[in-house]
Amino acid sequence: MMTRKKTTGKTPSSGRVGKPIRLQKILASAGIDSRRGCEELILSGAVTVNGEVVHTLPAFANPETDDIRVEGSRIRPERKVYFLLNKPKNVICTNRDPQGRPKAVDLAPCQERVFCVGRLDVETTGLILLTNDAELANRLTHPRYELPKTYEVTVRGRMDGEAIDKLKKGVWLSEGKTERAAVRVLRRTHVETILEISIRQGLNRQVRRSFARLGYKVRALKRTRIGDIELKGIPAGQCKKLSGAQLAYLRRATGLKNAEQKSTPAAKNTKKK
Repeated sequence: MMTRKKTTGKTPSSGRVGKPIRLQKILASAGIDSRRGCEELILSGAVTVNGEVVHTLPAFANPETDDIRVEGSRIRPERKVYFLLNKPKNVICTNRDPQGRPKAVDLAPCQERVFCVGRLDVETTGLILLTNDAELANRLTHPRYELPKTYEVTVRGRMDGEAIDKLKKGVWLSEGKTERAAVRVLRRTHVETILEISIRQGLNRQVRRSFARLGYKVRALKRTRIGDIELKGIPAGQCKKLSGAQLAYLRRATGLKNAEQKSTPAAKNTKKK
């Protein structure tokens, strides 16, 4: 249990060596969580810098000289790792869960602490990227760079052409009208309709809510592709290391420099914590 010293609310001194940078960026770069998750950790009072609790933003520190800890454990840089996971149903995409439910990150076969890039809800299955590369994750979830996500959707009943056209043109949700989507019918009977839909937006439960808005209940939802990266060949609940070519593709697609990284796509030591 960490003993928390009283803080004045000021950003702790970050020394003279190097340039102070945002605390959440330091934490994310060390593989603690996504940038947003690290902000939540800071605001909860779980982070100390040189013995002082930091619970306000913005906050800055110097990773070269400062003693930065999360829940009492000092952070250290980790090698970047990248995994594709076929997420099963009833597995959640957060690093912390008070209810103790199974987490996607626990399925990554590595010692490094990873996080999910984006989220799939608890009932949705399929492809999700696990990594500790905060820079790439931040780009992949930014509206400017978001790659199309492709899903296989099974709904009850026979979906008519008018409803499918509405999906293609956009559906009005509480946040506004969704962007245009690519929709393809895979199978259609009087009992159920199976479609493939590709979207770029990342609104909360967007696919399920769009179908519900049109009067169709989603029976099964599976993400099958992120950009050009496919789920094919990954069994449910299993991870596959991102290949060098796949990593280079993601870096190019998100406008990152030095697409051809010298580091390996995933850690050689795959011993589980």
